[in-house]
Amino acid sequence: MVQIYRFAAVRPGRRYSEKIPSVPYDVVTAEEARECIEKNPLSFLRVSRPDAELPEIPPNDDRVYRRSREVFDGMLADGLMQRDPEPGMYVYRAVQDGEEFVGLVCCVGTEDYENRTIRRHELTRYDKEEDRTRHIDVVGANTGLVFLLYRDPGEIFSHVRSLIDGREPDGSTTTASGVLHEVYRIADEAALARLEGLFAAVPETYIADGHHRAKSAVNVAERRRSEGRFTEEAGKFMVVFFAHDRVRIHGYSRLVTDLGDYTPGRFLEALPKAGWTVRPYGKIDAAGYQIQPLAAGSAPLHVMHLYIEGTWYEVSRPVADPGDLIGSLDVSVLQKDVLEGMLGISDPRGDPRLHYMGGAKPLSALEKLVDSGKYAFAVAMQPVPVETVLAIADADGVMPPKSTWFEPKLLSGLVVHTID
Repeated sequence: MVQIYRFAAVRPGRRYSEKIPSVPYDVVTAEEARECIEKNPLSFLRVSRPDAELPEIPPNDDRVYRRSREVFDGMLADGLMQRDPEPGMYVYRAVQDGEEFVGLVCCVGTEDYENRTIRRHELTRYDKEEDRTRHIDVVGANTGLVFLLYRDPGEIFSHVRSLIDGREPDGSTTTASGVLHEVYRIADEAALARLEGLFAAVPETYIADGHHRAKSAVNVAERRRSEGRFTEEAGKFMVVFFAHDRVRIHGYSRLVTDLGDYTPGRFLEALPKAGWTVRPYGKIDAAGYQIQPLAAGSAPLHVMHLYIEGTWYEVSRPVADPGDLIGSLDVSVLQKDVLEGMLGISDPRGDPRLHYMGGAKPLSALEKLVDSGKYAFAVAMQPVPVETVLAIADADGVMPPKSTWFEPKLLSGLVVHTID
């Protein structure tokens, strides 16, 4: 069962809710964050990416983390951010391209991560864990949301959605890309008790985004226990729950800098020899995010789309073993047979020849990068079905790096959970 907890959030004052929320710390570089802060000095990136304002100091220096705490405390002291008077929960609503996403913000216990009530499908990296562990511990807060999915038994989503009908949001902002983000505070005792009862019937949940934030929160709880600094709130971390069938999932594109010993022509000729069917695709909708497959059949197929020398090609072949959840992923076969097998790119996490682009960018962005000569080719991937992601997590499987791009992308600073 899933136990959810109320908390008294720190949130932007109503007059500042348009300015303070920011993109998550891990989707921008320090330089990009610095540019955002220069344009908007109220940006929450000052808390989540303090290294952006301290370029002369190593990013893992203690002074960088102390800067986060100083800025956060200053925002509270100046009234830019305020603490709600009593614990509650929060409905998070995002509207993107006319599509509405509605989730519930609350806290969960770190023990749910440890006992696999919260399931995951990605490995975490120690350096990223340690960064967020120190950040959470020094700031004394979960400054970013962990994005969790749940299988709705039938009435949770509709109930959460009903809680905001006819209401004005308690905080809202619209991003530069036109995505509306709203937060609604839920403080009614009967409504909160109903939410707690509904989630008690959910057997497990799944991390869609925020694996490092979740593991780091667990690390902080362990560290504070061992050092005698544990608090009740340190044993919890902030999440937002979305029904698994009410989110959007994109593929994660690959960009390769060079073809090694191949020319473009020889590379295209070598793919059929390796068992792939290659056909020119023709015109695509470059403003879109995904290419509709041409290939179809009764048996499962690997399908991906290759952009090279100004032309899109569909590359496909039958799935060898549909029962192999991870081995049958398009990204797994692309990595093993093409990137490593043909081009020698053996480390998908660290090889400088391989780069990634999240699926929320239009296909024209891939074309532009290849046409510029910076990359030899790009591969646009089909999205992994969300049920496949959940099945892999249920089986304790680990998906290859950059397999999924979930939306909505949640902002930081709209809601903060303090642990001191």
